[in-house]
Amino acid sequence: MGELPLENSSCDIVLSMNGFHAFPNKNQAFQEIWCVVKPGGKFIACFYIKGKSKITDWLVKNILSKEGWFTPPFQTEKQLKDLLENLYSKINLHTEGSMVYFECIKLVRITKGQFPWLLYVTDR
Repeated sequence: MGELPLENSSCDIVLSMNGFHAFPNKNQAFQEIWCVVKPGGKFIACFYIKGKSKITDWLVKNILSKEGWFTPPFQTEKQLKDLLENLYSKINLHTEGSMVYFECIKLVRITKGQFPWLLYVTDR
């Protein structure tokens, strides 16, 4: 997933189900999604994260990645949280086994003079 054929700030919701562990450039995918989500819009996703199950991590590394079904590198829960906290607010994230599930809201940025202010949108 590289360049989405959508205009910036054109989507109220972006949903990605079991996609990120297959994307070759995950950082670009996160950036593209952030660009197309409207301020106050939602990003909802689930995908594999490493470090939660040794068996699953082995399976992903030795079989699923070699078959081309999964594409490294893979994020840990902490790496994902850090990334999301820089881009979104009201992050609801939980893991079940080696799967992460989350919903977050894109920040609305307002700049006044020399001070950037963040306004968090809670309801639409």
